[in-house]
Formats: sequence, structure tokens, C-alpha cells
Amino acid sequence: MDRRRGYWVFLLPSALLFTAVIAVPFLMNVGIGFTRWQGIGDPRWIGLDNYARLFADERFWASFRHNVALIVAMAIVPTAIGLVLAAALFDHVGRRFGPRTAGALRAAYYLPQVLPVAVAGIVWGWIMHPRYGALNELLGLVGMEPRNWLGDPAWALPSVMLIMVWFQIGYPVVVFMAGLQRVDPALYEAAEMDGASWWRRFRHVTIPQIRPEIFVVLLTCTIAALKVFGPIFVLTRGGPGGATLVPSYFSYQNFFEKANVGYGSAIATVLTLLIIMVTAFFLRIQDRES
Repeated sequence: MDRRRGYWVFLLPSALLFTAVIAVPFLMNVGIGFTRWQGIGDPRWIGLDNYARLFADERFWASFRHNVALIVAMAIVPTAIGLVLAAALFDHVGRRFGPRTAGALRAAYYLPQVLPVAVAGIVWGWIMHPRYGALNELLGLVGMEPRNWLGDPAWALPSVMLIMVWFQIGYPVVVFMAGLQRVDPALYEAAEMDGASWWRRFRHVTIPQIRPEIFVVLLTCTIAALKVFGPIFVLTRGGPGGATLVPSYFSYQNFFEKANVGYGSAIATVLTLLIIMVTAFFLRIQDRES
């Protein structure tokens, strides 16, 4: 019993930091969500009016539909591609060309995660520029018409999704390659002796053995997609015409551009609660699997 009490001493600093940095600001944000406030003066209590307005706001629902698309681009697609790449690097490149080559390629895939979001966004803005962008230059070489990738409502969201796949893909590769290190090599040897192809080894050995890592990647990438802000801010500012608007940027617009702090707080509160529910859902599924 005394030993258990001693653990609280080590947990206390992080608990205090969590309370000061996360819990208190969140509770203050929840409270402001029940007010009408422009950021100066005294907030005026309006009860649930912000939430009634929020759930009737088509821009709010459109922002969540865009968020679903970004979950596909930032969680589902990178996880699927990352699984294949990690298995290929570990099972094929590492064996044939050595661990250094596999490590170099892994670092190359992870490089976008290291780049500042602003730098990556500016570079992609140049690549997709409608007049002098490299992408349109390449399309011109094959006789295709140039497009306004980030300025056309029909192409803006798919373009952002493509960029986010590029940005996210290195994270699953690194996590899955780390998970493959703990898989018993005898399982692969037995599968090879039985004549299993690479795809069968990937499907029946690799995926079941690194299932915990798959849950972690899907959870963290889904949360990252739900609260994505930096790439949207740098690339499109939620435009054109709201085509790439997401809840986090919608909240920012109301906080700082429209000085509608109470409404922005309501959006942020709903987004936070959604992230908590998604996290609880993933953890419950993981508990059932284990």
C-alpha cells in the first residue's frame, strides 16, 4: 500500500501540468460557449443558443464532411500504404539490400513529418500554382489542360487530401517497422517453408502480429485529421468558397476573424467531445481484440 502511494509523487507534476494546460482551459472554453462575447468586455449568458445555431449551420456540417474526407486521407490511406511499405522494406529490402538501405528509405518516407507545416505548405502551393506550378507544367507536357488545384472548389479538397497523404505516410511506416522488429522470425520462416507468397505472409503473419500498432496509428492519425489546422491555414484558408473548411479552422474564423468568441468556443467544444468519443471507441475495440 505504501509503495502505491509513492507512485502519486511521480504522477503529481504531470497531473498539475495537465490541469493547468488542458483541463482548466477546456472548462473555460465550455463556459464561454454558453455566452455571446466578442473577446472584450463582459460575456453575456445566452445558454444553449450557440449550440442551437451551430447544429442548424450548414457550414458547420459541411466542415465535418470535409473532415471525414481528411480522415480518409490522413488515417485510412496512409495506414494501408504504410503497412505495405513497411512490410516491403522489412521483409524484402532489408533482406536483399541490408538494414541500412531499409533505414535510409524509412527516413526518406518520414521526412515530411519533420518539415514544418508552413514550409511544406508553401512548397506545395508553388507546386500546385495555377500559372507556374510544376504540376501544371508536367500536365502540359502530356497535353493536358492546367488546373487551379487549390483555387477551384471542385479540386481544392482532393488536392489537400493528396498533400496530406504525402505528409502522413511516413508516420505509419516508422511505427509498423518498429512493430515488425518484435515479430518472431520463425513465423515467416515457417510460412516460407509452406510455400506462402509474400502477399500471404503479409496477410496472415504481418497484419495479425502488428495489430496493436495498427490501432495506435489509426487512432492517432484520426485524431490528427479531426483537429487538422496548419495545412488548411497555409494552403487554402478554408476556401475556395468553404470547399476545404474544417471544424478547427471554422472555430478559428469565429474566434479571431469574426470576433464571435462564444460561437467559436461552441465549435471547439463539440470538436473536443467528438475526439474524446472517437478515442473511447478505438480503445474499447482494442480492449475487445486483446
